[in-house]
Amino acid sequence: RRSPGRRRRRGPPAEGNSPRDGGSMRCQVSVLYFARSAELAGLRCETLSVQREITSLQLWEEIVKVHPRLAVIRDQVVFAVRQEYVLLGDQLLVLQPGDEVAIIPPISGG
Repeated sequence: RRSPGRRRRRGPPAEGNSPRDGGSMRCQVSVLYFARSAELAGLRCETLSVQREITSLQLWEEIVKVHPRLAVIRDQVVFAVRQEYVLLGDQLLVLQPGDEVAIIPPISGG
């Protein structure tokens, strides 16, 4: 028998918040900045907390929230996750703690 103070009505979890679907789970990833992205961010690497399940575009947007100056290279940047090139878009990434995310702008030279 439950006391009235402990009784709770349980409804379905809000979308993306169930611990089972990983929607609200976050993890720490290493973000590496190269060339112009390092200049704009003001550093070469850092650790950020991001959603474990996130699209590549959402991940880029999370990084730009931390370093707004990076927005100017969005259309030229090459994005790599775990040393695999990724297009910015709706591709779903399932990140693990410690994954490497590299921001690689075009490198000019001749």
